[in-house]
Amino acid sequence: MSVDKPLEPLMYEGAAEVTIDVVNPDAVTIETEDGGAIVILGPRLSDEVAPDFGANLADHVDDSVLGAISQELVTHFENDLRSRADWEKTYKSGLDLLGLKIEDRSTPWAGACGVFHPILSEAAVRFQSQSIMETFPAGGPVRTKIAGKVTPEKEKQALRVKEDLNYFLTGKMSEYRSEHERLLFNLPLAGAAFKKVYYDPSLGRPVAMFVPAEDLVAPYGASDLVSCPRYTHIMYKYPNELKKLQVSGFYRDVDLPEPVMQISQIKQSKNELTGETEANADDRHQLIEMHIELDIEGFEDLDKDGEPTGIALPYVVTIDRQSGLVLSIYRNWRQDDPLKLKRMHFVQYGYVPGFGFYAFGLIHLIGGIAKSATSILRQLVDAGTLANLPAGLKARGLRIKGDSTPLMPGEFRDVDVPSGAIKDAITFLPYKEPSQVLAALLGTMVEEGRRFASIADLQIGDANQQAPVGTTLALMERAMKVMSAVQARLHASLAQELDILVEIIKTYAPDEYEYETDPGSTRSKDYDDRVDVIPVTDPNAASLSQRVVQYQAALQLAAQAPNMYDLPELHRQMLAVLGINDIDKIIPSTKDKRPADPISENMDILNGKPVKAFIYQDHEAHIQAHTAAMQNPKIMALVGQNPMAGSIQAAMMAHINEHIAFQYRREIEEQLGVQLPEPNAELPEDVEVMLSKLVAEASNRLLAKDQAEAQQQQIQQQMQDPVVQAQMQDAQNKAAEVQRKVTKDQTDAMLKAQQQDIERERIASQERIAGVNAGIKASNERDKIILAADKNKADARLAGFKAGQEIMRGFNGSV
Repeated sequence: MSVDKPLEPLMYEGAAEVTIDVVNPDAVTIETEDGGAIVILGPRLSDEVAPDFGANLADHVDDSVLGAISQELVTHFENDLRSRADWEKTYKSGLDLLGLKIEDRSTPWAGACGVFHPILSEAAVRFQSQSIMETFPAGGPVRTKIAGKVTPEKEKQALRVKEDLNYFLTGKMSEYRSEHERLLFNLPLAGAAFKKVYYDPSLGRPVAMFVPAEDLVAPYGASDLVSCPRYTHIMYKYPNELKKLQVSGFYRDVDLPEPVMQISQIKQSKNELTGETEANADDRHQLIEMHIELDIEGFEDLDKDGEPTGIALPYVVTIDRQSGLVLSIYRNWRQDDPLKLKRMHFVQYGYVPGFGFYAFGLIHLIGGIAKSATSILRQLVDAGTLANLPAGLKARGLRIKGDSTPLMPGEFRDVDVPSGAIKDAITFLPYKEPSQVLAALLGTMVEEGRRFASIADLQIGDANQQAPVGTTLALMERAMKVMSAVQARLHASLAQELDILVEIIKTYAPDEYEYETDPGSTRSKDYDDRVDVIPVTDPNAASLSQRVVQYQAALQLAAQAPNMYDLPELHRQMLAVLGINDIDKIIPSTKDKRPADPISENMDILNGKPVKAFIYQDHEAHIQAHTAAMQNPKIMALVGQNPMAGSIQAAMMAHINEHIAFQYRREIEEQLGVQLPEPNAELPEDVEVMLSKLVAEASNRLLAKDQAEAQQQQIQQQMQDPVVQAQMQDAQNKAAEVQRKVTKDQTDAMLKAQQQDIERERIASQERIAGVNAGIKASNERDKIILAADKNKADARLAGFKAGQEIMRGFNGSV
């Protein structure tokens, strides 16, 4: 009986509370609070209700639903195959131009030339040979890069991840190199190739298999695997291999009919090129594994309210093509992914991306040139054959004794001539010698094809040997532009492949390493996304010669300004590019160098070994010991006879500078009274600004202190040096002589000044005397004038008195 609504709890006095949960119409669970028993009403809940996330959903879906899914997907697959029919035809025609099979032609005559021009084969082999050395060197195809701040712990972790991945790719995954080489041969021809990276439960390890372009079918209008709504992988499984997967539970355990041979035209052409013939019966099952988005009944996408949204989710569905039986349906998203994005198990490699899903290859780019070159080459060979072994007409009555087989060199045969000369009974057809025009045209076409395919030989040796390295590098880059771009695409695809492999190792590989490594390290700790895994290839250089020239240019720049470069590291990278082993033994690194006393450091410098200063050492003592060694005449005399004397002195000075820098840091800390942050430590902006101000003040105080000490030391040294003392005495004598002369000059100046004062006083006295005399004279003159005036006045008074007397006399007389 089905229950459509929750049941009301039955309560009675003293009873425990009872909760009834409806799980499905046939199963009701009753739980009690006292720790209670679980009572199941109806049939027990089976695994079909809630299968594991990674379970094969085909075991939990009705056969009718599986039939509908199979019919729909097979129809899609057949339509997708038909949509690329022209691509398959072009690819098949191009495969016929490779010339990997000797062709016996019967037209225009039996034994006519059947040679193919090898331009396509040459381009494919060159690309394969060059790319395999770039992508899969002897040390492995993986290198690592630390994300974020670099620490010694991360460096060790990156080294463990690098060694582990290379251990998988070069050791455990034994098929990887051969599959990768097959991909590199097919890629330039077809223009597209694929790698399928997955975990194989039967092998118990990751597997990376090459999937040719004809075995991966995409729908019309698709551009890449990520945005493609569906794509199908055509697989071929032997019965025993398929049975293993069924027994392990990976595929449904259903009976399949006997396989029927189904081979495509492209497969047939490849078999002919390799010399393989079709057997009467191919016992392999052809499976189609489709990566598609479906909305499967019973496993719908639900919203937050538990209602179906109708959104199709990504699944991987495998179907037997002959019977149409669904073997497996697996969810193709991560269990913890809320967006339910599809997982990628395939990596797409492209030669020259073009208009559609399948990129252009050499068959598309120079297939026409290869076909024309083959035609012209055959015409030239046939013309030469006819010119050397001409055919003709002979008179009916002319008979040759023996047979009509061609004459051997030096052979003469008897003939019966009815009448006349033999030459009158035989006429040769007018065959021409091979055309020089055709030969020139063939050379031009082949040259253009080789240039376009970037397989032309670089004539670097014919260039000016005195030209700068940069000029040579520019010429190489210009000639290898196309190939460099192809190698860059190869690098990007290989990086995607390594990302998929890392996820598989994180999920399925044992946590403990199979070999001895650092104590306490495990895969779960090391594969924590702090280390990026990238291919060992260099996307900026497509070949070894190009990288070598680049490093030569860098070494030339370093020679002009050696202080700006880490020369040991530059040389180590150069040796790594050249493929030299044991680089650390050839150029020891200072990273693993331990602290040493000054004498040991001096010995290492004299022996050409690297040395390193550490922040906590007694730098003053080290500087004194190293300086004393450099000033030792016996040591310097012996070192001077060494052809590496310049390098030894430069290494000593560089090491002394390290100690000087640390000593300067320590003195600044003493001026500040606190310790500075670690060298090259990342600081917040405000902290850096504040620290810079404090350090500037401390630097000024330290400068004043050092200047005062330097002056005092200089004075003391001058006082103790006899030569300096003699020089000082001489300087003092000279100073005394100068002082005497100055004193004499001052005395002479004073005497002269005094004489001048006396002369001025004399002149002033004379002027005063003259003034006095002038005053006296003026006074006398004045007195004379006064006396004359007084006399005149007296005379006037006297005259007036006399006049008055006369008047009085006259008056008195009149009375």
